[in-house]
Amino acid sequence: MAIPLQLGFADYEQTYAKKKTRRQIFLEQMEATLPWDLFLSLIRPVYHQPSAKGGRPPFPLEVMLRSHLLQQWFTLSDPLMEEMLIDTPCFRRFAGIDMIDGRIPDETTILNFRHLLEEHRIAEQLLERVNESLIEQGLLLKQGTILDATIINAPSSTKNKTGERDPEMHSVAKGNQWFFGMRCHIGVDADSGLVHSVLSTARTCMS
Repeated sequence: MAIPLQLGFADYEQTYAKKKTRRQIFLEQMEATLPWDLFLSLIRPVYHQPSAKGGRPPFPLEVMLRSHLLQQWFTLSDPLMEEMLIDTPCFRRFAGIDMIDGRIPDETTILNFRHLLEEHRIAEQLLERVNESLIEQGLLLKQGTILDATIINAPSSTKNKTGERDPEMHSVAKGNQWFFGMRCHIGVDADSGLVHSVLSTARTCMS
């Protein structure tokens, strides 16, 4: 289900370029393969858009879903996901973001949506259904898995509504450097490079 939007100059230039990048081809396959109506039906009962009264209108559910999937596929942190939506035309087109109105989900909006999916165990269902769809299309060949252990950074500040740090995040060491966040184990298909499993832990050390 493609989202209609107006193209900025950079988007127009990349859309009509003669040669497509592997990233563009991959996103076009995802666009044509995934059961978008089913994904939206999973999230819609728990997604309550905040009131736009006195502020900017909320982002549509489909924009947030697509942004979340981009974040998972390319293993991006919340701040980096925001930057990629700003910098990368094919990401914006896939997410259905219209650059002409200048609105892009910021890292806090992306974080809150991710937490919503995790709270209701929907993130796991999405990943499972993405893999099922790809296997049915012969796009994911599980001949080998590369396991990548990375750290998802989280704000250490307590300047938020609750005045508390995220209870799921902890101090995490990588080599001689310490971070505040979560250790994330990411299973990647060796042939396609597609993320097919994600496990997060609160381990206190990482070599």
